[in-house]
Amino acid sequence: MLSFLVRRTLTGLATLFTAIFLMFLLVNRAVDPLDDLRQSTALNKEQLIAQRIDQLDLNTPVVIRFFKWLWNFVQGDPGVAWRSGEPVGPLIAHAIGSTLQLVTAATFLALVLGVTVGIVSALRQYSTFDYLIIFLSFLLYSLPSFWVAVLLKQWAAIGFNDFLADAFIPWPVVAAISAVAGVLWMFAIGGTARRRVQTFLLGAAATFAMLAYLQLTDWWQNPTVGPVLLAVVGTAIAFAVAGIGAGLRNRRALFSALTAVALGVVLYFPMQSFFALPMFGTNGSVTATLMIFGLAAVSIVVGLGIGWLFAGPDRGISMRTAAITSFLVAALIFIDQVMQVWGPYSNYLRGRPIPTFGDRTPNIGGNYWVGVLDSYTHLILPTLTLILIAFAAYTRYSRSSMLEVMGQDYIRTARAKGLPERVVVVRHAFRNTLIPLATIVPIDVITLIGGAIITEAVFARPGMGQLFIQSLGGAEVEPVMAYLVITATLAILANIIADIIYAAVDPRIRLEA
Repeated sequence: MLSFLVRRTLTGLATLFTAIFLMFLLVNRAVDPLDDLRQSTALNKEQLIAQRIDQLDLNTPVVIRFFKWLWNFVQGDPGVAWRSGEPVGPLIAHAIGSTLQLVTAATFLALVLGVTVGIVSALRQYSTFDYLIIFLSFLLYSLPSFWVAVLLKQWAAIGFNDFLADAFIPWPVVAAISAVAGVLWMFAIGGTARRRVQTFLLGAAATFAMLAYLQLTDWWQNPTVGPVLLAVVGTAIAFAVAGIGAGLRNRRALFSALTAVALGVVLYFPMQSFFALPMFGTNGSVTATLMIFGLAAVSIVVGLGIGWLFAGPDRGISMRTAAITSFLVAALIFIDQVMQVWGPYSNYLRGRPIPTFGDRTPNIGGNYWVGVLDSYTHLILPTLTLILIAFAAYTRYSRSSMLEVMGQDYIRTARAKGLPERVVVVRHAFRNTLIPLATIVPIDVITLIGGAIITEAVFARPGMGQLFIQSLGGAEVEPVMAYLVITATLAILANIIADIIYAAVDPRIRLEA
């Protein structure tokens, strides 16, 4: 492992140096910082040109300028954007922070949804559900991102903001939505005719009950989770996590998950006082953010402890089930706290809380929770745009991979031994299904960190892509080179990480080989 990392690091450094050297030459050739002055009609035109040549050191050969820039960059000085006079460091820091918010949410959600739907589609091969997913995947994959973004602006932002002015869904529409949800669940789960009818009725009833609850409690105007909804949703999460990861017959794992939910409901009330502490009274508080991450880690540790106490035939399964459930319940409590400031936030924005551009509302003020909510509402549309495109790709990858795995000899052997289908799918097939994704996802993440240029342009989000385009258009070499160094470095790291993940997922791979 150590020899692999050393070898790949040295190779990566050589590749990085070659790449940035060539890019410096290409950027220097592509941009002309004197273009605006050459077209100027100023009387002192020649003097202005001479001053800029001296300012940007353009008389020095390009190779020497590259090594000067590289030496300063290595020492921690990425230069200055000469048009605005702003240091490149803060510009890059703000841009990459905005992009990381977008990339983290979009990649995680697209991966979870895409892999889940793709696997279910593969398990229901040639069924109605499978054909629907194939059609939807090809449709979304073929759509241009700018077109999806514009549609989301119109219907998911402007339309939803208009809906909030009179937040009421006609009951026939609620019934129609419930019926469609029941049909989708019926197609996804499949089974005998009797089971299909039961699934349809249960799915439709659950959807109708949920929408009726939102309607009757005026949830659209005051969207909070609360202890009751926390208990209901948490219990559903506990059964889902235990059912998939351990099987509902593993009572120790199920009870450990339900205990984690019960503990979360009990702690909901004292956490309200904790979240009112002074550290959460400042918008953008770093201390508050670190505390939230700390609480997330604590929730996982507590879940592991609950699973360890319940033990069972496999203590590791109980610990994993309780930890996942505990984390998700803690996430619900966090979401509830954020949504408690929805009313003041919506009023501040005059009843139109879903923005269509930027990454934050100027001079928003308020406490920490207002800042978090504002950041999340600005993430909704660009995140949905990236999710819809990436979801299609991940669904196709996971479906084809699962179909290939399910045809292997060891799957037939596992079934011949009498193992339950859940064990065959989750423990034997699922892990090998992830092998192709292990090489794709890290590269996709790094590509997005380089900037979702079109999406950022449509939503006027000041991310890495927009910084690159604006700097290149302004003939500012330093920001462009800083961008290229970061993206090239991350691309090299992504390839190394992909190899390590590949070896972790597939025990047949040895990095020492």
